Amino acid sequence: MSTDDVIQAIADPTRRRLLDALREQDGQPIASLTERVAPLGRHVVLKHIHVLEAADLVVTRKVGRQRLCYLNAVPIVQLAERWIDDFGARTASGLTALKRDLEGKRP
Repeated sequence: MSTDDVIQAIADPTRRRLLDALREQDGQPIASLTERVAPLGRHVVLKHIHVLEAADLVVTRKVGRQRLCYLNAVPIVQLAERWIDDFGARTASGLTALKRDLEGKRP
């Protein structure tokens, strides 16, 4: 797994939706994930899952006839740690909160 693989994997909006679905409920079968990104078909979802597996963002396990997908957030955390130091994280967090507050006060 390389940083480039992780960045390429999360660059696609469909793959981000799949990761979000797994973040909400880990261990979902391909069929559930396919419903989540409808109208895309099973084969398209499987291709996206393979990209996520290659980037170590998803781990799959076959249980009976189902393939269950599990989120592995470690590569994303490593990527964030690489690009955001402690000071940067605090600053970014404060700026994000300020932006949210200001946008909430707009009519």
